[in-house]
Amino acid sequence: MIDTHSHIYLEEFDSDRKEIISRAKQVGVKKILMPNIDSGSIERMLKTEQENSEYCFAMMGLHPTSVNEEFEKELDIVSDWFKKRKFIALGEIGIDLYWDKTFKEQQIKVFEEQVRMAKKYSVPVVVHSRDAFPEVFSVIDRLWDENLKGVFHSFTGTEDELFHILEYETFYLGLNGVLTFKNTNLREVIKNTSPEKILLETDAPYLTPVPFRGKRNEPSYVKYVCNVLADVFGISADRANDITSENAKALFFNQK
Repeated sequence: MIDTHSHIYLEEFDSDRKEIISRAKQVGVKKILMPNIDSGSIERMLKTEQENSEYCFAMMGLHPTSVNEEFEKELDIVSDWFKKRKFIALGEIGIDLYWDKTFKEQQIKVFEEQVRMAKKYSVPVVVHSRDAFPEVFSVIDRLWDENLKGVFHSFTGTEDELFHILEYETFYLGLNGVLTFKNTNLREVIKNTSPEKILLETDAPYLTPVPFRGKRNEPSYVKYVCNVLADVFGISADRANDITSENAKALFFNQK
């Protein structure tokens, strides 16, 4: 399995990060991909990557909830880092209108600029969309071509939103603990696609799957998402693991 979205560099894991990584390896997690948040998280993320090279891989980007009047300065930092070194993706980026719409127009501008940056550096985008599918689709509809690829992280959309994403042939759906929740209709929605369009993720420390809901999430719990995904499509957990891992390799590591 590959946990394609995990914030294990955050302070929530400072007391037992080594143990968490060990548990992930024990259950068969082969890689952990780490999305950035903003300039304040870069040092922690890169330190975690350095201490766990060949296992933890950093992205670079500006999260929509960190967009404010200083967004140009933050974007310059992202751009400067891409000039310094390679990253597996530009993320996580997107639009989030759930908490606050104050900087809506700035979020749209920042998202568009980062999508263009991803095309410039030939890296996939990891898209965060919360209460903002129309705005996100508007940007990608204008910029999408075969050179733009990525994943809609933590997908919890409707059938119509699913079908819109599937029109972007180079994009995947990222599924996490929400898939295991009793009160979700996500399992029914994703039946409209196939495992070949899906990536596994945890979004640790958030969105912990059943049976640990309410506790801190961690990469080893991705197996519970994999098990439910297998049930949805009537395949074995091993097969679900194989398919989603190949998808992740194809998107982020450009290999089968």
